[in-house]
Amino acid sequence: MTVAAKEEDHSGPEALEPANESSTKSPWTVEGAIAKIPGGLPPQPDPSSPIPFFHMLEHLKTTKREGWRRFGIKTGESISDHMYRMAMITMFAPPSLSARLNIPRCTQMALIHDMAEALVGDITPVDGVPKDEKNRRESTTMDYFTKTLLGRVNGGLTGEEIRAIWQEYEDSKTLESRFVHDVDKIELVLQMVEYERVHEHKLDLGEFSWVASRIELPEVKQWADDVLREREGFWGGRQHGVYNAKQLPEETLLKQTLEYYSKPDTPESK
Repeated sequence: MTVAAKEEDHSGPEALEPANESSTKSPWTVEGAIAKIPGGLPPQPDPSSPIPFFHMLEHLKTTKREGWRRFGIKTGESISDHMYRMAMITMFAPPSLSARLNIPRCTQMALIHDMAEALVGDITPVDGVPKDEKNRRESTTMDYFTKTLLGRVNGGLTGEEIRAIWQEYEDSKTLESRFVHDVDKIELVLQMVEYERVHEHKLDLGEFSWVASRIELPEVKQWADDVLREREGFWGGRQHGVYNAKQLPEETLLKQTLEYYSKPDTPESK
């Protein structure tokens, strides 16, 4: 399947920092990203009010999810859109799973896990940014949010809790974090099918369907199977793409994609 990426308008707040900015340029910094925010002065460090942080969160509302933009979907979901539905999905864990989970923490994690993208942007495997560099940018941004902007708010405790929840997601060792990683993937699969429906068989997003194979927990795998059966029904006898990791076309892209979607302690992420 080949779907040509269309020319898009990258103006506005969602284009603060190109995700695939050449590594030959100066290293990405929080300060550099903040300097590119249009229409305002950088926030003063160590404020006693959370208002500067609240303003930072606005960029999650205006920054689009980049994977869809490659296919010419200009009015697609924002990062906030993605995290909101994830948060709702966490509340629907079936009893076999919810009995073992701290559901409120899962909901918080869903709302926090992509918070760094307010400054970093939505970096995808095709952007050419190594996973360790992506991690550095996001970790540095979370330190800035939780220590520089929130260090004096509520005695710094709220910032510390946000940072701890984000790190728990990144480490992917607890059952809660593994569940939220799976929820992240099922939300993508849902959105893939919904965009295909809207475009009435004129847009094949099948290259994203392999993400379902990376879901770990049986309860979420069942959801993914249900969605993919819906997709097959939608396409009927029409030719359409169904992809898995081994079918990704280029070795470097395959390696980086597996790194992006694998747990930190798996061989694929080394």
